[in-house]
Amino acid sequence: MSDADRTPDAAPDAADDALFDLEVKVLLEAVYQRWQHDFRDYAVASMRRRMRQALRHFGCEHPAQLQHRLLRDPAAFQQALRFFTVHVSEMFRDPPYWRALREQVVPLLRTYASLKLWVAGCSTGEELWSLCVVLAEEGLLERSIVYATDIDPAALAQAERGVFALERMADFSRNYLAAGGSGSLSDHYRALPHGAVFERALRRQVVFADHSLATDSVFSEVHLVSCRNVLIYFNRALQDRAVGLFRDALVRRGFLGLGSRETLAFGAHADAFEAWCPEQRLFRKRA
Repeated sequence: MSDADRTPDAAPDAADDALFDLEVKVLLEAVYQRWQHDFRDYAVASMRRRMRQALRHFGCEHPAQLQHRLLRDPAAFQQALRFFTVHVSEMFRDPPYWRALREQVVPLLRTYASLKLWVAGCSTGEELWSLCVVLAEEGLLERSIVYATDIDPAALAQAERGVFALERMADFSRNYLAAGGSGSLSDHYRALPHGAVFERALRRQVVFADHSLATDSVFSEVHLVSCRNVLIYFNRALQDRAVGLFRDALVRRGFLGLGSRETLAFGAHADAFEAWCPEQRLFRKRA
């Protein structure tokens, strides 16, 4: 089959993957030069899958065609951001993590007169609102500032709205209870015809901002960084950059929460942290 005849749905062989990866590499460099969004150090296999999805969505046969469109059409690039990043999450994902946060980290956070927390790569807000619920129930929200950041403006806007499909709330509620919730998740949202809307009281302490772990600097003097299931999409160099940002952002003895498949082991900044709840991927910055 010739390249001209191949469709984006055709199963690629190893040679096709190698050529495709080269084309994607050129596309990512062009995107960085044009839009200053840096995806060049994202994991190759994951980016390959997402770019094939983008080709289908935009009706392009090759990355070069997609590149042409994204460089010349700002609206298309904004739309394409959802293919460059991954927005798959749920509230209180991995409940043992959230239980450990409540039991092993919150008591120490309570010793501070005021708190700053950073949800890096907040996506559409599931992790953010989970954290806000925990802070509210533990009596910490009113003395906290929570920074919620992402590189995708559409995802960030969705997170800021705090609205989720009603059919998702049953699963979210089960996670909440398994995570040690002290009441009912429904105490924190209103069920409306267009979805479950989290209470405005939870949002007052949140600052939303466009931020890239690949190119931007840090939010300083934070007591907790939550960046869960983001590093798995980065290569080693970008993982090291991101963890370096978290190290620099955290106060002395501040906490870092990662996803269940993420680790600091073998990274450039492993010695900067100690395992606090290693099974649940909670770490503490060394003195």
